[in-house]
Amino acid sequence: MKPDKIKKLIMMIIPAAVLVALSADLLQGDVWTFWTWYLLALVLGVAVMPLTGRLFRRFDDKGWIFSKVIAIAITGFLTWFLVTVKILKFTAVTCVAVTVICTVLSILLYRKEQKDGFECIPFAHLNLIYAEELLFFAFFLMWTYFAGFHPAAYGTEKFMDYGFMEAMMRSKTLPATDLWYSEGKINYYYGGQYFAVFLTKLSGTKVELTYNLMRTFVAGLAFILPFSLVHQMVKDRLGRNISGWKKKLPSVTGFLAGIAVSVAGNMHYVVYACVIPWIQKLKGEEVSSYWFPDATRYIGFNPDVADKTIHEFPCYSFVLGDLHAHVVDIMFVLLILALLYAWMKKVRTTKITLENTEKKEFWRRQLLMPQLLAAAALLGMFHWTNYWDFVIYYTVTCGVILIMNIIGQEGKVKWILAVTAAQAAEILILATLIILPFTMQFDSSNMVQGIALAQHHSLPHQLLVLWGLPTILTVLFIISLLVEKLKVAENRSLYRLLKSVTLPDFFAVVMGLCAIGLVLIPELVYVRDIYENGNARANTMFKLTYQAYIMFGMTMIYAIFRLLIIGKNKILKALAVIGLILFVWTCGYFGNSVHAWFGEVWKPSEYKGLNATAFLETDFSEDVGGIKWLKENVKDVEVVLEANGDSYSEYERVSAMTGLPTIMGWYVHEWLWRGDLADINAKIADVENIYTSTDEAHVKSLLEEYDISYIFVGSCERKKYGAQLNNDMLKSMGEVVYQDDEWQTYIVKVK
Repeated sequence: MKPDKIKKLIMMIIPAAVLVALSADLLQGDVWTFWTWYLLALVLGVAVMPLTGRLFRRFDDKGWIFSKVIAIAITGFLTWFLVTVKILKFTAVTCVAVTVICTVLSILLYRKEQKDGFECIPFAHLNLIYAEELLFFAFFLMWTYFAGFHPAAYGTEKFMDYGFMEAMMRSKTLPATDLWYSEGKINYYYGGQYFAVFLTKLSGTKVELTYNLMRTFVAGLAFILPFSLVHQMVKDRLGRNISGWKKKLPSVTGFLAGIAVSVAGNMHYVVYACVIPWIQKLKGEEVSSYWFPDATRYIGFNPDVADKTIHEFPCYSFVLGDLHAHVVDIMFVLLILALLYAWMKKVRTTKITLENTEKKEFWRRQLLMPQLLAAAALLGMFHWTNYWDFVIYYTVTCGVILIMNIIGQEGKVKWILAVTAAQAAEILILATLIILPFTMQFDSSNMVQGIALAQHHSLPHQLLVLWGLPTILTVLFIISLLVEKLKVAENRSLYRLLKSVTLPDFFAVVMGLCAIGLVLIPELVYVRDIYENGNARANTMFKLTYQAYIMFGMTMIYAIFRLLIIGKNKILKALAVIGLILFVWTCGYFGNSVHAWFGEVWKPSEYKGLNATAFLETDFSEDVGGIKWLKENVKDVEVVLEANGDSYSEYERVSAMTGLPTIMGWYVHEWLWRGDLADINAKIADVENIYTSTDEAHVKSLLEEYDISYIFVGSCERKKYGAQLNNDMLKSMGEVVYQDDEWQTYIVKVK
């Protein structure tokens, strides 16, 4: 090997070696689980590259980084499907077997592709692949390290998220028994937590660690997936023959796009954490403090009015540490956006009209496009991971299809409508069919109670603070594009105009307009649910603007690039520079929130580890011994009685930390999931009767009715029932299998 090649190889190895050494130093004992997950994702991604390469054949990296998500989606979803229809049991062996079979099929596809002369591994762009892997590893490591400073699965809705994982870890069937409603199955969108459990079982790791690792894994993907997509968009816009400093633009723009989606905040931080305190300081007034969740609780809270709303975004989610459906779904929605762009590239370069194709072949090619079939599968999966994302991205997909058919069918209205209707129907039918095992068991009647006109509206300055920056940049970009294209007389028809716009410009416009629409919808209508009194728009705004933020992030950065590098108008260039400065300023939210939530992360000695249940030793010292006993000694799904309590409280710590179901859990959550308040209240009364009644026969009948195996008496039970707690009666119901003499906590195994 020549000396210059040896030197280049060494220079490539050094950053990887540094990152590996840094991970070992920072993560301490957790590093083995971290490495296991990274390597598992890498191997899975390589295994499905024959398929990914087909889907993204016009990408420079052939969709390399998206292959990780595709592999998880295929193997995880197929395992879930086979378990749900009762063909297989949900065990680690099943997860491994399904993954191995998928890998074998992928190898067969690879051999076929070799015979066809198609190369799925982009050897000409190995530097790009290497850079993507380094960046993913770095951001995955960064978020994992931060998580180790605040790993507790306690607070907000973490009991629910972690409890779902524990319930599925011990269940061999799906959906698992509802840990807070022992007489039923989980009746919620549990797909996000399922994928965390699937990877946990597949990798042979522990759920105590992977609860945190799943959210940091998604956070790493939330950076690198936008990087890859926007990198390709900028590369396509610049063309192949770029030289000099412009060669760096795809990487720089991609990096900023990754930051915009996964790390940046919004202008709320700039205004309320920086500008207003600075003005107050100049005036000699008391300086306002800033609490990072305020950026997600602004409309309805400042000023304080009856219409309370939620407008979260990825960085906040990654810092807070919830493992909700919308968080895990980030990697899948970014995948579907990339698939749409890959499909658009195919349509733009492959002319399929009746003039150049036989009618039968025309429809076959229109309806069997692999990117659209893959998008249909993902959209179907969204019913189970986060139904809101199905509605949002089905609409986005249909919009893209319509506009691309205007171009592809050369403005012929009849064929535009025919092809669009056929493709939209095909996607809807496929999406509906593949998710039937979920929808047939899922009752959403209480979660969605119709659509209503918005009675409250956000103040204009609040909309400007939260979404003004990306909206203004998007609008400036669209205006500049229209002015540029409409200068040419022949572009003044819709078909000619759309055809004249380059593909990356067009895709950025689509994402930007969709994002603007998602922001505006809650100002007009909202989905009615149980939170309607006082929080009518909250859930609608939350789910819609979360996705708007993701699309805005990529559009905003692309728009800045387009106005600065391609555009010629000096005023727009100046505005783009201002936009870039403001965007960089919003990234200060990351530092503020990380410090506020995780503490002094620059001190590795403060690292606590990833164990999500370690908080039990300090926060539930009275109960920790009993909870550990249950986890170690109860292997099956058996009902454990504990006192029920309000949502978001310390109640249900036993069921959440063990996955063992109890009669009744968090009140509002079960109200949302079940809807039958009379039944819920009756069960609450039954729980109280078991703990406090003096009627032995009645207590025994309730224990039998609910098939209770264990009775837990600890801190929450003593707090809730006080002197009414009938310890003698409870101990007479069976054998005391655990007793903590210091705290008087005990567990009774029912006869």
